[in-house]
Amino acid sequence: MAVLSELDKLSIKPLSIELGEVELSEAISDDQKQSLSQGLHTLGFELIDDRKSRVIEKIKNLIVDLVHNKDNDLKTNLSHYLAASVGHEYSALSNLFSEVEGTTIEQYFISQKIEKVKELLMYDELSLSEIADRLNYSSIAHLSRQFKKITGFTPTHFKTLKDRKRRQIEDL
Repeated sequence: MAVLSELDKLSIKPLSIELGEVELSEAISDDQKQSLSQGLHTLGFELIDDRKSRVIEKIKNLIVDLVHNKDNDLKTNLSHYLAASVGHEYSALSNLFSEVEGTTIEQYFISQKIEKVKELLMYDELSLSEIADRLNYSSIAHLSRQFKKITGFTPTHFKTLKDRKRRQIEDL
């Protein structure tokens, strides 16, 4: 809604607005682009205009959506899912992501899954077994090892840390 409001202020009519992506029916002027960039920046958003950055953002948005909104419900493996969704070979996506972000797609995916585990642990509504199942871990032990490797805590110990703050998605 915030992005739509900024577009309306500039009389720009979008064809569609989705997580991290706006499709326009026609090109906008450099002045409109500058004004839009400034307006979005004040709202905490960033206008991404180069091809590499758009591809990286699309990969991140797909992973975030997959982990946080679709409970990691993949019918295929991550590489096939990303390649099909972005429309590029996975090896090219992987190389680009690593070059720009300084981490692999797999590590980013694992970080997102661990953040989701933290969230579910804090809600305290699901058992560790149910969390492992929901996020497609092969076992509780695998989830626990990965969790400890990333956070330094076991899931059980993390659950007891009430003052522990979650990292924001943008900081991953």
